[in-house]
Amino acid sequence: MSMIMRRWAALLAVVCLAFAGAVQPVDASGPVDASGPADPGQAAGAADPAGVRGWTILSDSDQGADEVLAAAPSYGVNHLQISHHIVHDLREVREERKRAQANRITAAAHRAGIGEVAIWDHALYRLDYYPARFRTGPGGTIDLDDPAFWEWFRADYREMLDLVPEVDAVVLTFIETGARVERQHSTKLTTEEAKLAYLVDQVADVVNEERGLGLYLRTFGYFPQEMDRTIKAIDLVSNQAAKVMIKAMPHDFFLTHPVDTTVTRIKRPVLVEYDTTGEYHGQGKIANAFTEDQVDRMRYYQRQPQVIGYVARTDRYKESRILGTPTEINLYALARADRDRRVRPEALYREFAARVYGRKAAPRVASALARSHEIITSVLYTLGTNNANHSRLDYDPYCSSYDRSISGKWIDPPVTRVRHTVNKTYHFWTGVIEHLAPAYCKTSATMKRENPHVWENGWLTDRNTMNHEYLRDVIKEKAHGVRTARAALRDVQRAQRHLSAAHYAQLTAYFERTLLTARLHRAIATAYFGYRIYVQGPEQRTEAMKRLIWSGLDASRKTAEEMRAYPDKGTTGEWEWIRDATEADKYHTRISEGWDRYGMIAVPRPSA
Repeated sequence: MSMIMRRWAALLAVVCLAFAGAVQPVDASGPVDASGPADPGQAAGAADPAGVRGWTILSDSDQGADEVLAAAPSYGVNHLQISHHIVHDLREVREERKRAQANRITAAAHRAGIGEVAIWDHALYRLDYYPARFRTGPGGTIDLDDPAFWEWFRADYREMLDLVPEVDAVVLTFIETGARVERQHSTKLTTEEAKLAYLVDQVADVVNEERGLGLYLRTFGYFPQEMDRTIKAIDLVSNQAAKVMIKAMPHDFFLTHPVDTTVTRIKRPVLVEYDTTGEYHGQGKIANAFTEDQVDRMRYYQRQPQVIGYVARTDRYKESRILGTPTEINLYALARADRDRRVRPEALYREFAARVYGRKAAPRVASALARSHEIITSVLYTLGTNNANHSRLDYDPYCSSYDRSISGKWIDPPVTRVRHTVNKTYHFWTGVIEHLAPAYCKTSATMKRENPHVWENGWLTDRNTMNHEYLRDVIKEKAHGVRTARAALRDVQRAQRHLSAAHYAQLTAYFERTLLTARLHRAIATAYFGYRIYVQGPEQRTEAMKRLIWSGLDASRKTAEEMRAYPDKGTTGEWEWIRDATEADKYHTRISEGWDRYGMIAVPRPSA
């Protein structure tokens, strides 16, 4: 059995598809045509070959880990992180299954030639993890001034590291944890930054000083002021061996977020983390090829002297690995851009397609893949803001789309240009959020805590202000997403005679799921945002509005039925594609029978 078939054997059992093994592993060390350098690592302007080239495994699938490690050498991977469902907190290595898996993956990674394997941790853990004798501060908080607590803490860390003796490094999230250290008691550590830094130094004493292991401090922040605090804390860390790991964008992995400019303020070596799996964009089950986004961000970080390399996620739980799928192009794009700074991101679509699907099929396949950004930003985004709850259909009641995950937080001035046949510039707050967000999301505690300037500037009201102009813009954008998804599917169909049966089946399913998703979002957006106008008063409850809303409801019911009947529902993962059909049913019921959030107002079918 070939390596290809071995890598896809498990996938065949999971999805019951005849075309398992369709995509061959690619070698990202050079371009497909002879006109490019044979070894990009030696090309003029190439990245330092000693840099970090990393992947992260989130899923606890053993076979999945083996597939990732089998593909790693062709990408020159020299750094591996094991996280999330394997080990999210280091304390989890005390569980026999997790410990055995972490040790097995670590040993296998070393055998595959990966020099550094890092394991994740979040400290502090839940408050009740720590003995009661140390929780003597106000409200049962930990007394950080008690030397005995830190002696216990360091001993605990040693015991945990003893259980994973072959691990080479720790990736430490020291903010957004269970018992946040900045909320614990101290009369000596007088600021949040000081408490955070002191915690890091205690970990570093064991990891760096005693064990000689690597330590990466993982930054994270929900809003700019929180990121400022994190950078200040890192500045206070005494241990000079600790490195930093940032995301390629501030807060979370949204296509409309800018790069994380806090990197310019970090005085330590920095590793940049990329999401190549589309956590908020379809998790590899729909059109998720984003070479421009990946490469353009990498180009910014390559200009920063303290950046030492990159690490990219390879899955989003369960069997959602992007290796062996069209979404693998994101891993390929990063590897190529890392090795050759002259490579053009738009050329990588055809290069990848030629390597995987063949030269004759490459132009059409590349065209289909290149439409991903346009599709996703007009389907899972609405007028410049993401509306997908970790890819799931969820316009309401998921407030994070409106109060937390707003790219306008990180852009000054907070404006966005939306094309997608809409062709308008909006202010993120007075335009997009003011009209799209439900009233309760605009007045949420998260909104007021993370975006106080929005209310101070009077950019939002506490009312439901969805209107006909914005509804027209939303429908135009969603319709554009459907048309673009259809165009991508046609590209694949026109390439059929140049594709193997397996490749054609895989690509067809990839883009048919995309089209069904686009149609479902268009239908629900029409019904939901139309309903938001309908509930505003009797003057809005016209026959025309009823017809519009019901056109969306009927289309959603039809599309949901097609999704349920579709034979290839994609791999398992955090986002299960088929569940969006059930989510659509909920909107149908809420709107047609009455929604408690909107006074139980129901929309009857319009008269014939």
